[in-house]
Amino acid sequence: MSLNEARVALNTGLVILGLVALRLVAAAFTPITFDEAYYWMWSKHLAGGYYDHPPMVAVVIRLGTLIAGDSAFGVRLFSILLALPMSWAIYQAAAILFGSRRVAASSAILLNITLMAAVGTMIVTPDAPLLVASSFLLFALAKVLQTGNGAWWLAVGAAAGCALLSKYTAMFFGLAILIWLVAVPGLRHWLGSPWLYLGGLVALLLFAPVILWNAEHGWVSFIKQMGRARIEDFRPAYIAELIPTQIAFATPLVWILGSMGLYALYKQRVGAPPARVLVNTMFWVIVAYFIWHSLHARVEANWFAPIYPTFAVAAAVAAHLVEWRPRWQRLADFCRRWAAPGGVAMFVLLVVQADTGALSGYRRDATVRSVGVGWRETADAIEAVRARVGATCVLAPDYGTTAWLAFYLPKGTCVAQQGQRIRWVNMPEPDAAQLAGKLLYVFEAWLGDAPYMAHRFARVERAGEVDRRRGPLVIETYALNVLEGPRYEVLDRAPPPELR
Repeated sequence: MSLNEARVALNTGLVILGLVALRLVAAAFTPITFDEAYYWMWSKHLAGGYYDHPPMVAVVIRLGTLIAGDSAFGVRLFSILLALPMSWAIYQAAAILFGSRRVAASSAILLNITLMAAVGTMIVTPDAPLLVASSFLLFALAKVLQTGNGAWWLAVGAAAGCALLSKYTAMFFGLAILIWLVAVPGLRHWLGSPWLYLGGLVALLLFAPVILWNAEHGWVSFIKQMGRARIEDFRPAYIAELIPTQIAFATPLVWILGSMGLYALYKQRVGAPPARVLVNTMFWVIVAYFIWHSLHARVEANWFAPIYPTFAVAAAVAAHLVEWRPRWQRLADFCRRWAAPGGVAMFVLLVVQADTGALSGYRRDATVRSVGVGWRETADAIEAVRARVGATCVLAPDYGTTAWLAFYLPKGTCVAQQGQRIRWVNMPEPDAAQLAGKLLYVFEAWLGDAPYMAHRFARVERAGEVDRRRGPLVIETYALNVLEGPRYEVLDRAPPPELR
């Protein structure tokens, strides 16, 4: 590595360390979301699978809390630190595929300044380890291309296996790799190589715990997630949501560069054919599926996480390797210059808004329901009522409220979701003595008097209401009912809809 290349790598590393440090600070001050609290409960009972997803997110949270404890910072610590190996992998992949350290440096930085990576590694969901695994998968495929050494297919299999342990979306990588091998004549010999299939075996072995867990639980997780692909009615209006949400998650300037880069690669204006085809297949296969999905259901913005490493590479290609016409060159130069400051500014403003609500004048926004602002005070008030009435267990009707209660109530408090028991199948249930005493049922007050509980208990009495606030804004009001004299089993163990 030349002195100039070493300087580029060092400066890139320093920038990424600064971005990671910013996320660590934000993580310490931002309350956890209900999904994070839910996955935190998973992390206390590690298993081969869960109702919603494979287990990698639970492992990531477990590693963080082992280091920093059961706090918002601890839940997020390891996920945020995973941005460091993710950045290294995408840097190396871009350098191999396009032979430019400037492209490599920009790829790593542009990926990190997208909200998908910045928020997606700070707010721990299955997309965080999926982003990392996707970056390493691209790196391993680049090494196959660079070296011609079949042993790198084992690394491809390991990265693909880790991606599958993160989220089922990673299954599309297999199709993308197959298309790449078929589309590039010089790579077709791998279709007859045992190394390719050994790599597939590695991925399968890593994914085996998820398969075994599903086999033991009626294939419920597979049915739940694969069932999303079934189109029962057409609602093409959802397609209109895709582009604006992705512009926001990529940040506008990175999105412009990425779109320009994909266009240049499609038009064969830059890069060797194997590199161009690899970037296109890793991007468009997953995008094509989500366009299909949007014909009948909403596609959440974070579902596009696995395409972001290749999208960042395409953006860096547009910024450094393509000779554009003057007007487009000015646009590319502007985006390259201001993408990082713009991405950091968007991240900071989003965190400030989520934590305080000040930027919207304390009115509601998209973050207010999912981020647990005010929950510590709410939990203290609920605990005071629980102690006053002598409740032996706290129940809730939904997994989000259950998870927040478990996270914020005093350690050891009995907390359970009354229904949807499949979500908690890996965890021990409250014992009979805890469920036989007074129970405190916590639910959103707009539901009324929770009449569906009246027939299950001999006595239902309102014990109070508690507000959750962000500044002067009342986010939601929780009603607290005391339940006594169960007529049936307290926990509703009806099978989930996927198994009925």
